[in-house]
Amino acid sequence: MRRSPGGALIAALVVAATAVAVVSGPHSATAAPTEPYTWKNVRIDGGGFVPGIVFNPGEKNLIYARTDIGGAYRWNQTAQSWTPLLDWVGQSDWGYNGVLSIAPDPVATNRVYAAVGMYTNSWDPNNGAILRSTDKGATWQKTALPFKVGGNMPGRGMGERLAVDPRNNRNVYFAAEGGNGLWRSTDFGVTWAKVSNFPNVGNYVQDPADTNGYLSQNQGLTWVTFDPGQAGSTASPAIYVGVADKENPVYRSLDSGATWERVAGQPTGYIAHKGVVQGKYLFIATSDTGGPYDGAAGQVARLDTTTGTWTDISPMPVADRYFGYSGLTVDAQKPGTLMVATQISWWPDAIFFRSTDYGATWTRIWDWNGYPSRTKRFTMDISANPWLDFNSTAQAPEESPKLGWMNESLAIDPFDSNRLLYGTGATVYGTTQLTNWDANTTFTIKPFAKGLEETAVLDLASPPTGAPLVSALGDIGGFHHADLDTVPANFHDTPALGSNTGIDFAEASPSFFVRVGNAPSDTGGAVPQHIGVSNDGGKTWYAGQEPAGITGGGNVAVGTDANAVVWSPVGAGVHYSTTRGSTWTASAGIPAGAKVESDRINPKTFYGYAGGKFYTSTDGGVTFTASSVGPGAIMPSTGRVNLKAVPGTAGEVWVAGETGLLRSTDSGATFTKVSTVTSGINVAFGKAAPGATRPAVFLVGTVDGVTGVFRSDNTGASWVRINDDQHQYGNAGDALAGDPRIWGRVYLGTNGRGILYADRTGGSASPSPSGSASASPSTSVSPSASVSPSVSVSPSVSVSPSVSVSPSVSVSPSPSTGAGGCTATYKVTGQWGGGFQGEVTVKNNGTATTGGWSVGWAYTGGQTVTQSWGGTATSVPSGTGTAVTVVNAGYNGALTSGASTTFGFLGSNTGTTNPVPSPITCSTR
Repeated sequence: MRRSPGGALIAALVVAATAVAVVSGPHSATAAPTEPYTWKNVRIDGGGFVPGIVFNPGEKNLIYARTDIGGAYRWNQTAQSWTPLLDWVGQSDWGYNGVLSIAPDPVATNRVYAAVGMYTNSWDPNNGAILRSTDKGATWQKTALPFKVGGNMPGRGMGERLAVDPRNNRNVYFAAEGGNGLWRSTDFGVTWAKVSNFPNVGNYVQDPADTNGYLSQNQGLTWVTFDPGQAGSTASPAIYVGVADKENPVYRSLDSGATWERVAGQPTGYIAHKGVVQGKYLFIATSDTGGPYDGAAGQVARLDTTTGTWTDISPMPVADRYFGYSGLTVDAQKPGTLMVATQISWWPDAIFFRSTDYGATWTRIWDWNGYPSRTKRFTMDISANPWLDFNSTAQAPEESPKLGWMNESLAIDPFDSNRLLYGTGATVYGTTQLTNWDANTTFTIKPFAKGLEETAVLDLASPPTGAPLVSALGDIGGFHHADLDTVPANFHDTPALGSNTGIDFAEASPSFFVRVGNAPSDTGGAVPQHIGVSNDGGKTWYAGQEPAGITGGGNVAVGTDANAVVWSPVGAGVHYSTTRGSTWTASAGIPAGAKVESDRINPKTFYGYAGGKFYTSTDGGVTFTASSVGPGAIMPSTGRVNLKAVPGTAGEVWVAGETGLLRSTDSGATFTKVSTVTSGINVAFGKAAPGATRPAVFLVGTVDGVTGVFRSDNTGASWVRINDDQHQYGNAGDALAGDPRIWGRVYLGTNGRGILYADRTGGSASPSPSGSASASPSTSVSPSASVSPSVSVSPSVSVSPSVSVSPSVSVSPSPSTGAGGCTATYKVTGQWGGGFQGEVTVKNNGTATTGGWSVGWAYTGGQTVTQSWGGTATSVPSGTGTAVTVVNAGYNGALTSGASTTFGFLGSNTGTTNPVPSPITCSTR
């Protein structure tokens, strides 16, 4: 995953001399007062590149994974999940969440080391560091390096660049990029010095002409590995080092690092991504590039360390290779057994090769069986993370899900020949049946990604009804999160926009959502798409139209009544639509690239920010006017700036930036500075505290000299810090949303650690009695509902990834009956051959708040409910059809007098008609 950081962040670490002194960390700061909170990930599982998986050969089930922007993890065997290890990384040292290498100590197995830093160009202002831990990563100390480290740079899948000498574990080596050479610590990683006599710092550069410095760095040294020596041998065991130099890829020392030599006879023309020793052999896997996205040629080679003879043991002939090799691993329990992966084989899939005779012969994980058919030694089970099919209906020879891509990390458990784990560009896969391969018996591959959350979060929305959260994410688009603790089945689709960059909903009609994003690079010749529209709270989408010239999603704002949308895309100026995205007109008075936001009460009021100026529109985005801001408040002109309007209050908008937190109550005409806040990154609003009339304010910023996440229940007059130094999540906060239904809950977006949600420790995690009331009687918008006196939504709204609504969809409400003080209204919102989608509105007609509700009906036309949201559905066959009962979800059972909520469902239909059931019963408790 690659994402550039936004804005200016706190400056660099102290540059050390050649011998680098220890700097303790992480830094501890105290905010007063604090309030205890519980922080959890919204479950997605994976979502980014995992370039390294490392088993500790000295302790069973001790496994580490490293990511390029999301920190490092340790495997929890009991829970079958990953534990994050670097959540203490904060705004000032955010680059430490890029982990270039990780090295467990095979002797003192509580020890582990990590080389951290995200970019070696200007994007990361800090130098890199070596982290060390004596408690398996629960706590860390750090030593600053005098150069940068690139955990998210090209070549990051090579390695491991860090290694502990198993013969003397005081010695730790680091093979650095950037021409910085080989480094060594002789005191368990406390101090480091450059190995001055190492003869080659590398010379491979992916693109010397790249002006931003991302592709133009020397990828340097690539790995370190140790030969433990042969039993009975008097020779000094060797240290091997890989170098990103196609003519000189492997060096060694035979005297514990005192001298170094180029290994004679080695293969040339490629970069050695991996080097592994087993018995008397050194194995290397090579490619013509540093990866991880490319690589079209390579070989696998074996060095007999006793004779000095190299042998090409590549699984494929040269003429058949269209990939390089990486992901090299050996089976410690079965000498001679090794595996290697294609570094990148996009089509039709990755290929893994396995040998049980030291590479003399190989078998493939799949092979051709008369094009386009393939025979496979494996099956894929993605039921734990069903979105890994990428909403795809691939045609043979491609399949969905795929084995993966960017397979730089492939690791056989040194204690268990049946367990294999490997990283991809999206997840960690594995099997516990690997030796079935040798018996020609099928084995199952499945995700092993629980707890490993690596998405870059670009925007979040928490509407007053429907799902508690809808997200916009880098790379995998985003999700409709009906349950925060359950992995969603599908990411946003129809259209799929690649990285979704912005999302918003109509405050008074929150079924209407708009999301925008960057079109996938391969559009198959189709016109690129950058906008999706939803009428069912972000569950299903259809493509909107777009102005000419757009090259990226930018950001979007939806008017409170859904009758105006303002879009600020990349490549074109700000535009507005009064037709729900089917037509667009350029806005006047606001520059291209502005951030836009809608007033949450006034349907025609929109706000914008660009270049240190604030803009307001009172005509639905047709024209904008710059404000004078007012005395005492300085609008930020650089850095990370975010603006949010306050739900429930007309004309109130806040701006967070490097000049602090600014508040306007007159639609942006003037602002006052919130005196308690030094600087801000983002601001959001959530449900008011009990007895309070103003919404809770959430801030990512600096209060009283402490940077963190804060909540105020009195409009910023005072704050409580709700995170702590162990829960900082790097440069988090560019996406932030308060929950309008649960007091104290906040959703925090990170750049690589996924979405976090936080609740008050010991506080209620369920909505208050008024939390699920409808924002307005028109909360749900059906696909054919009128959106203005003259505009209707197209009848081709998608209701499933591959199904469109028929023009003849019935949307007539069913008869409804009341029982126990509530009524339920049933309607069909979409149907297709063999299936349909429906929605039921439940309204409390009584005078008391409900404790819960139950709705029932009977199908007589061969229908049944197959899936539901916003309520739990049970279908029971009856004498004349199917009886359906739906009870409330945890968040929408409490309805105040006159309040309503909705639940939706998908159904199947075996008959030729889809009659609306009658009666519909409703009861409360």
